[in-house]
Amino acid sequence: MGDRGEMPIEAAPAAARQHSLEVPEKTAPLRPYGINYRVDPTVSFAEFRYWAKVEREEEREAERLYLERRGPMTLSKMVKSRFSKGVHHETKKMDERDATAAAATNPGPSTEEKGAAVDGDGKVLAASNPDEDKTAPSVAHGGSSTTSLDEEWKTAARAMRTAGWGSIFFLVTTDILGWSNTPFVFASVGYGTGVALYVVFGIAATLSGLMLWRMFTTLDSSRYPMLSYGDIFFRVFGPKTRHFINVMQSLQQFCTVMVLIFSKGRVISLLAGPQLCFIVCMIIIMAIGMVFGSIRSLQRLSWICNLSVWFNIASFISIMVAAAKYEPFFPPIFGSTILPKEKLPVKTFAGLVPDAYQQQAHGFAGIFNGVDNMVYAYSGAILFVAFMSEMRHPMDFWKGMICAQAFICVVYLFFGLFVYSYFGQYSASVIYQVINPAGLRTFNNVLNLLTGLIAVVLYFHVGMKTVYIEVFQEMFNFPPIASSRGRWMWYALGPLYWIIAFLIAAAVPNLNGIVGFVGGLFAVNFSYSLPGIAYLGWSVQSAAVLPGEGFNPETGENVVHDSGMKRLARGFMARWYIHVPCAIYALAGLATSGMGTWAAVEGLISVFGPGGTVATSYGCRSPVWG
Repeated sequence: MGDRGEMPIEAAPAAARQHSLEVPEKTAPLRPYGINYRVDPTVSFAEFRYWAKVEREEEREAERLYLERRGPMTLSKMVKSRFSKGVHHETKKMDERDATAAAATNPGPSTEEKGAAVDGDGKVLAASNPDEDKTAPSVAHGGSSTTSLDEEWKTAARAMRTAGWGSIFFLVTTDILGWSNTPFVFASVGYGTGVALYVVFGIAATLSGLMLWRMFTTLDSSRYPMLSYGDIFFRVFGPKTRHFINVMQSLQQFCTVMVLIFSKGRVISLLAGPQLCFIVCMIIIMAIGMVFGSIRSLQRLSWICNLSVWFNIASFISIMVAAAKYEPFFPPIFGSTILPKEKLPVKTFAGLVPDAYQQQAHGFAGIFNGVDNMVYAYSGAILFVAFMSEMRHPMDFWKGMICAQAFICVVYLFFGLFVYSYFGQYSASVIYQVINPAGLRTFNNVLNLLTGLIAVVLYFHVGMKTVYIEVFQEMFNFPPIASSRGRWMWYALGPLYWIIAFLIAAAVPNLNGIVGFVGGLFAVNFSYSLPGIAYLGWSVQSAAVLPGEGFNPETGENVVHDSGMKRLARGFMARWYIHVPCAIYALAGLATSGMGTWAAVEGLISVFGPGGTVATSYGCRSPVWG
């Protein structure tokens, strides 16, 4: 193909081998590397880990130099960074400028002054570097990763890695934050249970993020980059699991885009009135998505996600003001809940909520509705690998992720408790639709529309990138996204993705119910079960390594002394105190997913069963106006 992503490692020149102090008896094979070889089944787990260690060392040094050159962050620098071509582009320009200035003012020291080893005839044998870390892993053919890997490929591989951990905070917050139904959760389970479970699920979601971060930083490199959630499973469990995960992820992302097109079309219909055809409202969302979907870099997208966070803050503050000053707007509550159709005194509960004050169902089902919402409130880890793959220094991901999860948990608790204290049993699931006065409802509908549009673009970005890389680039040999041709292919395929999502969203009856089924089946697993399963496999393999085992960069060989169940059992028992809780964590996630799927199936049966509907959204009649 001629793409740089398929360049083999070049052997050391003959002259260099002749004058080197040591020549390995056996040199490493010329293994290809790059985007197309990141899923090479012949690359061992140990080799992935080796190159990841090399990569992290280089990133750490590059980050140190970047921060040193950049100096203290100022407002002007922050604004300029949002419109730059990326940190690597800026670093290259600074390198060229510094090199030109140095060459003009200082011809540089001689070879002897640099510390080179010289033989009796004055020939250079090898240059020494007093600052070199002798314990750092070396690379095949005795050089550093920089000298062994083609520099152009490394630059291209890192061209899209521009996001910092500050950007990750806004991306994760936009991905996960969904505060509008938190009062409904407290109305379903009460104060005590709500606070306890929100904190527990927040901690669990953070642990999942840390698991993914740990695996990513020990398995990803520019030689074999990780680009999607499925890449983790490929490197831990093999190719078949990767295909399964990629299908799950693509379907989940596509369903999310579909439901957002549908739901935000409802908001436009609510704002515009019944005179605007509902199908036109959905087309408007699709068109906006096509325009903003052309953004290929998360660095640029994080600027928009920054706005989303502030829109959310403005929205929930206005709702808290409305809850404190005005009574609820009752018509939507009476029309969509099983509460008595008359105004009763507001009631709140410290413990579990009695059946008479449940909104959706009685008994366990009513309480489970609230718990189910809490589980979904932290779902979003499906995008974490994609976020890390575009960071210039992935080791910092944990900072942005933990800050985001803490912020999200505080928002959930503060907003939910505040509004529930004033609205009690009337805290509806779509809280911005049941506040007074009407002007505030309109204001919050607009903000909800804007934040929803940003979210749909974010989900499209990751979903489309997964499809492009895993299907078009891998199967049909499309050019890399970072290339010029790849950019135009992205522009061409993006609108097609939106059109298909729109057509299905409009054609499927009860889209929310079907997406709820897909979410119960996949979303919870991506955030809880799958990180636990992958981490368990990664940790067992890491703990099973014996002395003398590992990847040898000089020969390209992976030395292992045993295999099979004996090796896995040894690895499991070596860290049983980590592996047993991890297995329980994964099983608990699977159980939660099963319960959510069961609830979604029951809902679908009631909708499509006797007395149900198969109406689609093609036409002018809006589901908002009846």
